[in-house]
Amino acid sequence: MLRLLSVLLALAMWGTASLPAAARERAPRQPQQDYVVDDSPFANFFRGFGNGVSPGPGPVPRTVVSFQSNYAPGTIVVDTRERRLYLVTGNGQAIRYGIGVGRDGFRWGGVHRITAKKEWPSWTPPAQMLRRRPDLPRFMEGGPENPLGARAMYLGSTLYRIHGSNEPETIGQAVSSGCFRMVNDDVIALYNRVQVGATVIVKN
Repeated sequence: MLRLLSVLLALAMWGTASLPAAARERAPRQPQQDYVVDDSPFANFFRGFGNGVSPGPGPVPRTVVSFQSNYAPGTIVVDTRERRLYLVTGNGQAIRYGIGVGRDGFRWGGVHRITAKKEWPSWTPPAQMLRRRPDLPRFMEGGPENPLGARAMYLGSTLYRIHGSNEPETIGQAVSSGCFRMVNDDVIALYNRVQVGATVIVKN
């Protein structure tokens, strides 16, 4: 009898040890993402009709997606890990754009507002960038060769912007010093839809 009890106890202990860790102890609750994107064909079949959104010429076509959140229409959500920007349009939708983001060591997160908008902006590289790249010009007039591209939207009092690019092939990559770049066609479309004062939420 004692031998039988020992065998049963050993089996019970083995069964408990073999359970996944998640079954033996409750894992800490992870913070929930505050928006949900559904870009399945079924969810978005009718969403692009009649809203004036065309794919555009960029390497990452802009599109209307199902976007469930509590953000007000006009809010911009930047997902640096996904390398996408969402403009919340309301009615459970958003326009999604491809972007280039900061390379390793230059990504960041936070909440700002658009404080200025400029067409064909000039560019003055900041001092810290010139220290890294002394070959850069000290000033560049706006135009097709300017790295800021056709439009720029300035974020708070920071040096960061959402702007166009003279290197469209870099969209979808982590290449910048912290700004968010778009193809010129996309940044013009976004520029025309947002206002100064719009909230920009950057998720890193």
